[in-house]
Amino acid sequence: MIATFLIQDGVTSGAIYALLGLALVLVFSVTRVIFIPQGEFVAYGALTLALLDNGRVPATTSLLVCFGAIAFLTDLWSWRRGTDARTFLRSLAMNLILPAVIYGVATMLAPLGLPAFAKALLTILIIAPMGYYVYRIAYRPLADASVLVLLIASVGVHLAMMGLGLVFFGAEGLRAQPLAETNYTIGSLMVPAQSLWIYGSTIAIIIALYMFFERTLLGKALRATAVNRLGARLVGVRTHLTGITAFTLAATIGAISGVLIGPITTIYYDTGFLIGLKGFVAAIIGGLASFPITAVAAIGVGLIEAFASFFASSYKEVIVFGLIIPVLIWLSLSHAFHEEE
Repeated sequence: MIATFLIQDGVTSGAIYALLGLALVLVFSVTRVIFIPQGEFVAYGALTLALLDNGRVPATTSLLVCFGAIAFLTDLWSWRRGTDARTFLRSLAMNLILPAVIYGVATMLAPLGLPAFAKALLTILIIAPMGYYVYRIAYRPLADASVLVLLIASVGVHLAMMGLGLVFFGAEGLRAQPLAETNYTIGSLMVPAQSLWIYGSTIAIIIALYMFFERTLLGKALRATAVNRLGARLVGVRTHLTGITAFTLAATIGAISGVLIGPITTIYYDTGFLIGLKGFVAAIIGGLASFPITAVAAIGVGLIEAFASFFASSYKEVIVFGLIIPVLIWLSLSHAFHEEE
């Protein structure tokens, strides 16, 4: 009986880690960025939904406007030697008008007591563009830098976003209302509807990503960039566009993860970092390259965490993060073996 509950809890957590792991693999394969701030989008999404549940305008709308203004100023600096009207108007629309419209929509709709699903969609609408702005501000100027420089930039972005989370949300934790409060009984096991939302959303996103990469021109461009960035440029793929797409998708996945996990645990401004690290463990097991292995590994991470929390709760984080060590040893030994050949 206890094992059944632990498995259910592990699969639920593992589904969230799978989403984060997939987002990390997507960003790294396309841009070579180890996206440490991925967890911040989860925290922002959960806290935004919780504020909407309370009928308050979420602070992330103001943060989105700030990000857009910084991105616009960055563009102005890059145009100091001149630009054309079309480029200027496109930047104005994306960096100033779009955040202002989202801010206005959120301000108008927040006090109306929207249905749970509508509040979830509004949360995703607020958080998803942040991926675009984070890329424009922090990563596009470093697009051709080394992986180490990009990693250092990721650490800086993570610290900045966590600090902004403290400023805009405060130190108090929040919990959102579930998308559905129904419980289903399967034998002796009670399955909350929120868990079913998590399972269904994870499966739907995996299928959607597969269809995106296999059936769309933009998805194939991302795959080409992941295989060979320089080669993709030579055949006309706009790597700037693929970078924007990867970061926007990662932010969207983070927002969805926050919407799903917000009702089942109290989220603080810094909670996303720990959740993101567990998704990173799954991504490392997948070699930061394989989506299927990452998804399966994430479920394994969730199960190990659930059983570790029951049998050795004081060491559960150590056990989970310790999974990286044998994987890294195996990868280093296999790499050395191939080099010798």
